[in-house]
Amino acid sequence: MRKFGNHSVGVDQGDLVLFSDFEDGGQMWSGEGPRLTRHSVRYKEAYEAPPVVQVSLSMWDISNGANARADVTSDNVTREGFDIVFRTWGDTRVARVRVAWISIGPIHNDDYWNV
Repeated sequence: MRKFGNHSVGVDQGDLVLFSDFEDGGQMWSGEGPRLTRHSVRYKEAYEAPPVVQVSLSMWDISNGANARADVTSDNVTREGFDIVFRTWGDTRVARVRVAWISIGPIHNDDYWNV
């Protein structure tokens, strides 16, 4: 469990399309074996310390001709941002993916001061 102490807590969120590979025959749609794509996200405002980040698939368009295999995670979480990492493998063909994210962490509050 993460405890934030006497800080104010900030929440930021977003929803973004990571790729749309069926349009141009990209690697997620036409490739085989291990594949990975990474997308950097910047928060609207920096946190006081690295926040907790949760990512989830909010849309995926996948071929029905093979097993559906997907892994989506956050990586390199800092005060300013993080990376969304999407992986697939085998003969899975992924046309496009959208990922939702939320970050929760301590933020600076001008009303808080030490005596």
